[in-house]
Amino acid sequence: MTTPAPTDTLTERFAAARQVADAVLFEGYVLYPYRASAAKNRLRWQFGVLVPPRWGADRAEHSHQRTECLMEPRSGARLTAELRFLRTQRRTVQRLGPDGEFTNAAELELPDRVLVPWDEGTEERCPVEVPVAELAGDGVTVPFTRPAGEETEPVHDADGRPVGRLVRRREEINGVLRLTAREIDGPYAVLKLTATVENTSTWPPDPAAADRDAALPRSLIAAHLLLGLNAGRFLSPTDPPEWARGAVADCANEHTWPVLAGPPGSADVMLSAPIILEDHPAVAPESPGTLYDALEIDEILALRTATLTDREKREARGTDPRAAEVIDLADGMPPEVLERLHGAVRALREVTGPDPAPARPDTPWWDPGGDRDVDPLTDRITLDGRSVGAGSRVALRPGRRRTDAQDLFLHGRTAVVEAVLHDVDGGVHLAVTVEGDPGADIRREQGRFLYFQPDELAPLEDE
Repeated sequence: MTTPAPTDTLTERFAAARQVADAVLFEGYVLYPYRASAAKNRLRWQFGVLVPPRWGADRAEHSHQRTECLMEPRSGARLTAELRFLRTQRRTVQRLGPDGEFTNAAELELPDRVLVPWDEGTEERCPVEVPVAELAGDGVTVPFTRPAGEETEPVHDADGRPVGRLVRRREEINGVLRLTAREIDGPYAVLKLTATVENTSTWPPDPAAADRDAALPRSLIAAHLLLGLNAGRFLSPTDPPEWARGAVADCANEHTWPVLAGPPGSADVMLSAPIILEDHPAVAPESPGTLYDALEIDEILALRTATLTDREKREARGTDPRAAEVIDLADGMPPEVLERLHGAVRALREVTGPDPAPARPDTPWWDPGGDRDVDPLTDRITLDGRSVGAGSRVALRPGRRRTDAQDLFLHGRTAVVEAVLHDVDGGVHLAVTVEGDPGADIRREQGRFLYFQPDELAPLEDE
């Protein structure tokens, strides 16, 4: 097992995938208005957090993530894996007193920024390259350690006089990356790759006495994997070939979501991240830079950031270098760049023949409310030889190719049909509420349902 750089092609593909991965890595890192004092920035690190196993045993936090996917390596192929995560370093602000001693301070005000205590996130990588042939059996195990440490940074005023310092402390983190592969049954030369990331830190001595704030500096935050083959391809977990559907369904992914990365049509790089993505995700070309805000909308955030007061901008600059970058980005954005953020059309097609627009009628050509032949509350359809309509119980079987990714989590759940709907193209859609949903009554009163096509449902009882 070695850890050299990937091949030139994989190096380029990994670099492109990291742009998307960075949006995952830093998603929600610091939220508008980008100040440490903002309430929304006091509870951080909400996804992809792998905590020490002793601390997370009795809490709703995990110490591991597991990725399983299918790959078709060619003879002599090598697998490149790169674990990336954020490591918390706790920054303390100290003021220099007249006696030459440093004391902790709530803030340190400077002409260009206001420094405050803050948890910074530093990027960590654990790369490995291994022949695919060595992944058989027990595979390979790559332990890693990030030692504890402390650094100080002097702080000076506008005249260059020392006025304080920043103290950054890091706790020890231990972990392991395990890679195995085995052949799956069938006529195709396909391997199931299993990649497990674990936090193996032995902290704390007394889990009951430790809180989350103490656990975060010893955790892997926003942990995700980049996987690459120098010869061969991965199969899409969300849109696999028909012959591989059963094997893909048997893959067990825990606390992570693998998708094909790289440009459309490529299949040699996989990104497995703690956030739901589609195959071949990409950063919008209009985006002028990273804003770090969860579900960011560049135009709105840029405009709102530009309206912060000078004092607020100084505090944001003192909160974190990344927050300072956002302030500088908003303040220096040219009008033509801001205008480009207003929207983009990505689905234009050329019209090659005449298509005269018909005269617009005074009334709709079809009014479902006035058509007595349809009634969502009484209409019924036949599923698997059984009559199904409002009140029927069904099992949910969302289709992988056309459903929202969130619906996949409902696979196997039971639901009650609320209405049978027909569209103008002759399609049928069933509105349902999921059984056991504590908000079902409210959703029913508001008419907010989930919608599935007939072949995504299985009847549970005769009517």
